[in-house]
Amino acid sequence: MESISAEQARRMFLRAQGFLGAIDRRAGVPGVLRRLGAVQLDTISVLARSHELVPYARLGPTPRAAVESAYWGPERHAFEYWGHAASILPIEDWPWCAGRRRRYRDYPWKWQASEQTFAEVRARLADGPITTADVGGAKRGGEWWDWSEAKVALERLLAWGEAVCVERRGWRRVYDLPERVIPAHLLAHEPPTDECNRVQVALAGRHLGVATVNDLADYYRLRKEWVKASLPDSGLVPVEVAGWAESAWADPDALGSLGARGERGERGRHRTTLLSPFDSLVWDRARTLRMFGVDHRLEAYTPKAKRALGYFAMPALVGGKLVARVDPKRVGKTLVAQQVTYQRTPGDRVRAEVRAALEEAAQWVGCDSVVLEREVELRDVRLWW
Repeated sequence: MESISAEQARRMFLRAQGFLGAIDRRAGVPGVLRRLGAVQLDTISVLARSHELVPYARLGPTPRAAVESAYWGPERHAFEYWGHAASILPIEDWPWCAGRRRRYRDYPWKWQASEQTFAEVRARLADGPITTADVGGAKRGGEWWDWSEAKVALERLLAWGEAVCVERRGWRRVYDLPERVIPAHLLAHEPPTDECNRVQVALAGRHLGVATVNDLADYYRLRKEWVKASLPDSGLVPVEVAGWAESAWADPDALGSLGARGERGERGRHRTTLLSPFDSLVWDRARTLRMFGVDHRLEAYTPKAKRALGYFAMPALVGGKLVARVDPKRVGKTLVAQQVTYQRTPGDRVRAEVRAALEEAAQWVGCDSVVLEREVELRDVRLWW
């Protein structure tokens, strides 16, 4: 069994995620999506929505309209489904969600809809793509989670694979029949659940570079027993990572690339950027702590008085390390960094790199100035976690 250092593991992860070395810019946003396997969706928009921030972090200032078009345009590069969470997935991964679609048939759904509602929604789908507005709205009139029966029916059909979302209008899902939008050869391929699990474990290993069983399970939200059963035929190879308490598995290409170039001789440079809190580089808190020494948590749902880092604190990636978290706000044409929380005392270079990341992000979203209100070190803030 090959042994690697924690630093080598971190570099393998950064390279797998598109932050170290040259990225194929000609492949654009679809290429980033294929490289990551999943881009998590979220409703929060401060600097931009998370699914826009993910390709920006890797490609730089790609026009936001081009990002949306790459996901939801007529070329059908992607579809929306449950991966790590609600996610945009590469269209070619449709078959590997078959196991999950089957599991959702037996899922104990909290919300219910009548057979008549299902029949009415299916009939409307047969006539053409629809949104919840076309079937009476998403809510009964109460809180956001108080779904209407039509919304319940649509979401269950989506989970089962009888409906699919390959487009959003505004922030509203457009539901369609899979046979109208999924390529026929993908739609016809319904692999058994064990094969779906094996392929998703292999894909998770490729997207992570090197990972524990827990890491692999978290990427597509698989059960650990499924991961363990799939590992022998996944193509991943066992490795020992210095300092890791658990056994690890590596993607052979990631491991081979590291061995050929050495720890210090890898080509390309690190990307300096701000990250969405939902970026796949940091969405697994336990892995982020192990890889980067950062306890990454989102405080958007923490009462304002108890926030230490900010509402939408974005990790700042500099030199392959998470050096700070930036709490941004847009005020007119100004990007305001309400607080920059450094992990430790920053040098001039780190400060300059964070400032450069802020200025690039400001330009990308159409701001013409940056204001930095407050800088602190982690030791100077009170964490309520």
